Formats: sequence, C-alpha cells, structure tokens
Amino acid sequence: MTPLSALPGTAWSAVHGVFTDIDDTLTTDGAITPDALQALGELKAAGLRLIAITGRPVGWSEPFAATWPVDAIVAENGAVALIPDQIGLQRAPGVRRQLSKIYQQDATLRAAQYQRMQQVLAHIEATVPGARRATDSPGRETDIAIDHSEFCHLPQAAIERCVQLMRAAGMNATVSSIHINGWFGPHNKLEGARWIVRRLLGRDLDAELARWIYVGDSTNDQLMFEHFPHSVGVANIARFVPQLTHLPRYVTAAERGAGFAELAARLCAQRRGSPDH
Repeated sequence: MTPLSALPGTAWSAVHGVFTDIDDTLTTDGAITPDALQALGELKAAGLRLIAITGRPVGWSEPFAATWPVDAIVAENGAVALIPDQIGLQRAPGVRRQLSKIYQQDATLRAAQYQRMQQVLAHIEATVPGARRATDSPGRETDIAIDHSEFCHLPQAAIERCVQLMRAAGMNATVSSIHINGWFGPHNKLEGARWIVRRLLGRDLDAELARWIYVGDSTNDQLMFEHFPHSVGVANIARFVPQLTHLPRYVTAAERGAGFAELAARLCAQRRGSPDH
C-alpha cells in the first residue's frame, strides 16, 4: 500500500464519485465524528457523488441516509438501498430527508430466505461457544450477523467456524471489522455498487470504475479493493492486512473517520486544482 501522501498530483482529477464503507471507515468508536461528517459535506459541495455501502442493516442505516449528505446508502452487503429525496440536499444540516427503499430481491424470495437464515443463526449460537447475534439484528431484513468485535470478542477460530457454518448452509459469508455477515443470493458490495449506479444514475459502473474511489477498512472490502483502481484503506486496515489477498492501493496516515477526512481533503484539493473545476 502506498501512503496517501504520495498520491500523484493529478491522479484523481477525473474522479466524480466516492463509495465508502461506514463502520471504522466513516465512524470512530461507533459514531461519525465531526471531521468525517464535515468531509462528506465538503465532497458533496465539490460536486461529487457519495454512496455509502455497508454490511449494517437497513433499519440501522435509515437515520444516516436521512441526515448525511449522501446520494444513497446500500445496506446489508448490497441487498437493499436507501435513496434520499434530492430536494432535501438543500435543507439545514441534521434535518431528515424522505427515503425510498429498494431491494435486489423480490418480497417472496426475501421472506423464504429470512426463515432459513434465522435457522442458521440459531444453529450458530447453539454450537459456537461465545457466538451471539449482533445487537442490530432486529433491523436486518436480508442477512444475519454475528458480533465478533463490537460488544463482544470472538477468537479467530470461532470467527472461522461461524463462516464455515454459514457457507455450509449455502450462504455467502464475509467478516467486517465488527461482524460476521451471512446471506443467501449473489449480491455483495461490488454487485450492490453496480446495482445502485444503474438504478440511481442509469450508468454502467464497470465502464467508469476509474472515475470512482472506494474507501474501506477490513476483509469484507477486499472485493472492492480488487476492482477499483482508486482504492483507499484508512490506517486501521493494518489489523486485517495479514488476512487480505487484495490490498487497497493507498492508505491514509490517520485511522477511521480522521482517515476519511484526510482522503476527502486530498480529493477536494485535487478538484480545486483541476482545470475542469
């Protein structure tokens, strides 16, 4: 990984949007810090598209989608998205916007898969010592989550066992900085990004990957690190480097929300210096 400070002066001159993880990328100790929130506002004011993409549940994401200056939040690893009304972008900070909620799967399929996932979740809790469902589970509609670092600590062997049980049941499974997520279906963060760009902008993400930045911090971001030529890890990604096959191209000096603010300052400075802006 190259330090962000070594980024070439014109490397991001053509960038027009940012995808970002939320937990431990935008947030610090579970909350967005003033510098990270201000960074979102500065990026939006600079004319950039902003889309958060997270393993967190859609219910947990709603207050942030309604108040943060983002174009959308894609939740539950790509399965569901919250899109704020655009008129609300001009409202005073903190005022809630109206949200539209869209899904990749139809209601019948979601209902059937939900029942199967609850059975897997109960089995994991009964067979893996210390495994407990994440406290945000009531807000989840299309996946399940086991807490490994938010309010409890699971050893690596238990984390790996949870992943094995999810996959043995035919589920996809990823590990974020705080949770082990499992779900049925082909979606993931990358597919969710492709989907929301089609739905929101009517464009093909793969045709314009070089015009987007992805920012993340853990193993469930590595598919995005692999595909986005402009990928950035906030400094706390160091914890997961031994487990990553695909690393981000750049890394910030600061951790979590301060790292995101560092990236935003760099990007805004480049846009101010570009002849097109």
